[in-house]
Amino acid sequence: MKQSIGMSIEVSGLVKYYGAQKAVDQLNFSVNKGEIVGFLGPNGAGKTTTMKMITGFLPPDKGSVQICGMNMLQYPIECKRKIGYLPEANPLYTDLYLKEYLAFVAGVHGADRGPWTVNDIIQKVGLQAEQHKKIGQLSKGYKQRVGLAAAILHNPEVLVLDEPTSGLDPNQIIEIRNLIKELGKDKTVLFSSHILQEVAAICSRVIIIHKGKIVADDGLENLISNNSLENVFRSLTGLVSV
Repeated sequence: MKQSIGMSIEVSGLVKYYGAQKAVDQLNFSVNKGEIVGFLGPNGAGKTTTMKMITGFLPPDKGSVQICGMNMLQYPIECKRKIGYLPEANPLYTDLYLKEYLAFVAGVHGADRGPWTVNDIIQKVGLQAEQHKKIGQLSKGYKQRVGLAAAILHNPEVLVLDEPTSGLDPNQIIEIRNLIKELGKDKTVLFSSHILQEVAAICSRVIIIHKGKIVADDGLENLISNNSLENVFRSLTGLVSV
């Protein structure tokens, strides 16, 4: 198995149909190690479908996904070991205690033998005060932190985060924003959000998709050199002309 160095995520000609509807239409992009890339689009644009194909939860109808030089369809287990995924729905075992759940996730990944312990992760995501509670007793914001903790437990090279600040209060958003920026120093982060201020605060590059196609892929500074990210987004997705 040969691994290439450089591109952590490489998407080539990605296509996905739901019945007769083409949800993702010939997507091509790559993300390098150390990049935090915002992945934007209006509802129904194909963001979550693309993220599910990148993480191996959905197979593409055409095209390919490579993770750290390995093809997802050929080496699904090896690829998934390199990915930390926080899905939009954030499924959790609500009857388990927080520490019990994270210990279970660590065991699944073999991360109980890795560089970070469950206690390390609890501290990283700010769950110390909640660590002895059942997940079902936590607020939506703290449940989101549990999902993020589970995504980074095995110290993955690639993080795919679908709406990671959803349901968080302003203080929690800043804390999670800082954590993502810290993780992005030595990982690859693909980050989806409807909160454009968060994208502008975290990301160095932005990819915008509309109706399953890429309509922008550029450095954040270039993209907003003469405008706000909100206006650029609205213009490119057909909501307003600027």
